[in-house]
This record gives sequence, structure tokens and C-alpha cells, in this order.
Amino acid sequence: MQRRQNFSRKRKAILDVVMNTDTHPTAEWIYQQLKLEYPDLSLGTVYRNLSRFKEEGKIVSVGVVNGQERFDAIVDPHEHFICEQCGAVKDLKYQILPDSVDQQMSRSCGMLVHSHSLVFYGVCPDCMKTESEAR
Repeated sequence: MQRRQNFSRKRKAILDVVMNTDTHPTAEWIYQQLKLEYPDLSLGTVYRNLSRFKEEGKIVSVGVVNGQERFDAIVDPHEHFICEQCGAVKDLKYQILPDSVDQQMSRSCGMLVHSHSLVFYGVCPDCMKTESEAR
């Protein structure tokens, strides 16, 4: 019973970390946040639980940035910006595409579109400031 209870606490802690940050964390970042509180936590456990949370629809993957998958607790469709220099991932507060875009694409293409992802790439304000200060 102790093992199962401990496993559930770890699972909840992993989900809580994702839910309480807007950094779009990596599995490694989540592991680093929790390893002091859960010394027996493994990176594999973090990955397995993140995969399970994705399957359950509790989190989504933003994609791979700088070689590591990034996660988001906001599961409603929304756009992201990824800085090509520092790898920061930001939620965009503006809805660019209408909610009906999936249905419109389904009709136009004769396919069944379940979802879409729109990501903008560029340079974030912090990196632009650093660049201008270096000149």
C-alpha cells in the first residue's frame, strides 16, 4: 500500500508542477523541481506520467524545442511563440484562427481534422534587448 500511495503522490506532484508554471516545462525541468522532495523519483517516472497525462487530455505537448519536448497545462486550442535563440515558449493571448477552422479545413479538404497547432517562431523581447545591448 505504501508504494501505491507514494506513486500517487509523485504523479500528483508532477501534474501540479506542470499546472503551476507558464514556462512550458521539459521533463528534465520537472524532475529537477521535484527531486529534493522525492529523492527516489526517476526521470523515467516523469516521462511515463507526462505521457499518461497527454493521453488523458490533462496536458498537451507544445513540441520539441532545442531537443526537448515541452508541455502545457492549457489544453484549449491556443497559439504559441517560440524564441529561436533562447528556446522560451510563450502562450499568445490572441486567438488568430476561429474555433471553426478545423471544421472548415475538414470540409475544404475532404478529411476529418481533429485539431490544429499554430506556432510562431522568432526572437523574444529579452533576446532582442540582449542583442541590442551587445552592439
